[in-house]
Amino acid sequence: MKTTSIDQFYKEITKGSDIEPSSLLPNDIKKEIGHFNVFNIKELWEKFQDKPVMAYDRRAYYKISLIRGKNRAEYANKVIDIKKNAILFATPKIPYHYVPLNTDQSGHFCVFTSEFITGNKNGIELDELPIFKSDGYPIFELSDDETTEIELIFKKIHTEINSDYAYKYDLIRNYVSELIHFGQKLQPITALYSKHNSAARVSSLFIELLERQFPIESPHQKIELKTAKDFAARLSIHVNHLNKVLKENTGKTTTELISSRLTQEAKILLKETNWNVSEIAYTLGFEELAHFSNFFKKQTTLTPLSFRL
Repeated sequence: MKTTSIDQFYKEITKGSDIEPSSLLPNDIKKEIGHFNVFNIKELWEKFQDKPVMAYDRRAYYKISLIRGKNRAEYANKVIDIKKNAILFATPKIPYHYVPLNTDQSGHFCVFTSEFITGNKNGIELDELPIFKSDGYPIFELSDDETTEIELIFKKIHTEINSDYAYKYDLIRNYVSELIHFGQKLQPITALYSKHNSAARVSSLFIELLERQFPIESPHQKIELKTAKDFAARLSIHVNHLNKVLKENTGKTTTELISSRLTQEAKILLKETNWNVSEIAYTLGFEELAHFSNFFKKQTTLTPLSFRL
């Protein structure tokens, strides 16, 4: 799974348009420690109607969204349906997939790096806050009055980021803190968690992460995820839970599924390329040729060289 950086975020939201990503940056943000920006969702939809839905990835930034519209947030072990108003807190620790379910979308969101908050010694340690912990609740339902209150904070942020006030980013940090503390006082919308399809989603996301590493097109390419622990870490779930879910849904263990796919790719590379066996072993995540040879023989009863003949 790739990690979406701030630069990639701007490229994604302007994809398919003639708008330069740099034109969306605040004029004086480079004077600041870290990065911050704020957006009006309705305006973005009007500018970028053909903007693709973001894939299930990690983001290298934090995001706070005021959501007005029908949407779905998909995580490894839960799906949260948003019917009207909600506030979402996204952290780089937890990958997720955000899906608008209609075109009637409005609200606001801001993106920021941890350096923007912590680099100015304002006392907030983002990863220590309940709403940014991996086992916390990332989305909170809002009443109409709460939505209006949150919207006022975002409007203040929009006003400040476009102002010439010398200390505007200090003020914006205060507004972001206000959003965070507002969220922590809300009750989670646990009733909207879709539990019945949690296991199916974990299985589906595991397969997506596994397949995304292939095909291997260069001897310099190397897979990132090779063990059950690697995949569990990317999905932000315990490895035992991943093993249990996959066994129940596929009849195979995590290791068996990974080994099968590695063997499949190894066979393709041995037959369809002229790469030497050491290069193939490297691309498949084996640091030692002997380890790859032992693995391949265990899976096929043949050595890599024998299979290639």
